Amino acid sequence: MFAVVEINGLQYKVEENELLTINKTEAMEVNAKLEFDKVLFINDDKENMIGKPYIKGAKVLCQYQEETQGKKIEVMKFRRRSNFKKIKGHRQDYSIIKIEKIVKP
Repeated sequence: MFAVVEINGLQYKVEENELLTINKTEAMEVNAKLEFDKVLFINDDKENMIGKPYIKGAKVLCQYQEETQGKKIEVMKFRRRSNFKKIKGHRQDYSIIKIEKIVKP
C-alpha cells in the first residue's frame, strides 16, 4: 500500500514504515507526531483512490525523527582573463520523518 501526499507544497510517494527526507519543517521535538491530510492518491492492492484534488478523510500519520543537512553545493562565478572568481556555498536543511500509518477514509 502506498500513497501520494503533499507536504510543504511538494508531492511525495510514501509507504508505511519508511523513512522520508523532506524539506525542513518547523523545529520539533524528536518522536513528535505529525499528521498530513493532503492525500492525493492511495493505492492498496485491491483498488485505487484518486482525490479531487484531495481525498476527504484520508491522512498519513508520521513521527518526526531528526534534522539534517544535505551535501554542500558550491556555486562559482568566473570571468576569464580578468582575475575574477567568486565562490559561494549552500547546504539545504532537511527533516527526516518516519511514516507510521496511512489511514483510508
